[in-house]
Amino acid sequence: ETMDKPHILLVDDEPNQLVTISRILERHGYVVSTANNGARAIEMLNREHVDVLVTDLNMPVMDGLELLQELAKRDTRPATVVLTGYGTIQSAVDAMKHGAADYLIKPCNPDELKLVIARQLELHALRREVAVLRRATKGQGRGSVLVGSSDVMQRVYELIESLARNKTTVLITGASGTGKELVARTLHERAPWSAGPFIAVNCGAVSENLLESQLFGHRRGAFTDAVEDQEGLFLAAHGGTLFLDEVSEIPLGLQVKFLRAIEEREVLRLGDTRPRKFDTRIIAATNRNLQEDVAEGRFREDLYYRLNVVEVTLPTLAERREDIDALADHFVQELARSYGVAAKDLSEEARRSLRNHSWPGNARELQNVIERAFALSDARRIEAEDIGPALRSASRSMDPSAPEPTAPPVEKLDDMERKMIVAALREAGGNKNAAARLLGIDRQRLYRRLAKYDIEPGGKPD
Repeated sequence: ETMDKPHILLVDDEPNQLVTISRILERHGYVVSTANNGARAIEMLNREHVDVLVTDLNMPVMDGLELLQELAKRDTRPATVVLTGYGTIQSAVDAMKHGAADYLIKPCNPDELKLVIARQLELHALRREVAVLRRATKGQGRGSVLVGSSDVMQRVYELIESLARNKTTVLITGASGTGKELVARTLHERAPWSAGPFIAVNCGAVSENLLESQLFGHRRGAFTDAVEDQEGLFLAAHGGTLFLDEVSEIPLGLQVKFLRAIEEREVLRLGDTRPRKFDTRIIAATNRNLQEDVAEGRFREDLYYRLNVVEVTLPTLAERREDIDALADHFVQELARSYGVAAKDLSEEARRSLRNHSWPGNARELQNVIERAFALSDARRIEAEDIGPALRSASRSMDPSAPEPTAPPVEKLDDMERKMIVAALREAGGNKNAAARLLGIDRQRLYRRLAKYDIEPGGKPD
């Protein structure tokens, strides 16, 4: 039962002080341990987990400042609150420079102490929530690098560079699949606060009530399913970037609250009475024409202008066809790295097929096509015949109403087997032992198949 309660470590060389504060905190529901100097506190920290450490500064053996210096050497350490006398405020300032999270002047008010500890525990919970979000999103952006040297992309790069170092709110517009989230991540990675969280939320993926709770947070009991406190993503993104994808889908009834949060840089959680400040870079994205939505009453004009401080417009893939080769090569390299196999080349015929396609799905469609072709190709080179089925499949997924293409005639089993043997020999560089292992058959069986299909290995000798 005590494992769920926050653990507080008090460090002070005055026994009466330890007893008094311990009783107050234990009555408030905390588990409390005590130590009479910094060295003893270090011993206890080596044995048990502590959430918040409250320490006096003036102690024998190891004082509070020396304790903070020892804690600074650790990868993980509790939040530390220092206690200092009225005439030694400078000591508290020095302690803050060495990593203390807060300080109180002795004799401290019990209510003030409880408030400071509660705040540190809340910050710890927020950091833990952000860490979970970052782990959950880590690695989701496979191929997450901007690629292309076309003039239109050069202008996008220049705009990113000019925006990266300030917290101006940015609106990214462009058709689906043009890479809006990729630009948002690049803006974050180029910013001085790149070590902070990058949190993305799809505003069109959840209901209005869930979106409100997800963004603004709530207190336990604020509504039926609110079984625990939730900070909300505006607060979770504090010190970093909040990316609002499909921002046009924010329900009209929620847009006023949304506007206030962005203007005031503060949020009021559901069930709370006091707003909380946040310091977060806001980046929004949409594939819709928000000005048309404003004119038709679907989107608030004041929110539109608050989001559209600077607009970054992304070109379609058809508008940057000179980048198709570079993008295709990039996706091939990423797939090879992801699957742990050798990279494949794209034949000139395959490249021509890619360049001639209309690309209604933009770079995302190209990525999907390359992934399908990579899987279909048994050889070291992706040919036009590998690209063709992938393009047809992509076109059907982009337009499900498109007529199904006439099915090709069923390939004969002998023809399929011959192709597999040729591909295995090519993969093995002509080495028949290696080719047999790739095919899962013995050498003699492979020789019989070579004779049957009149295949010349043409590779290096065994």
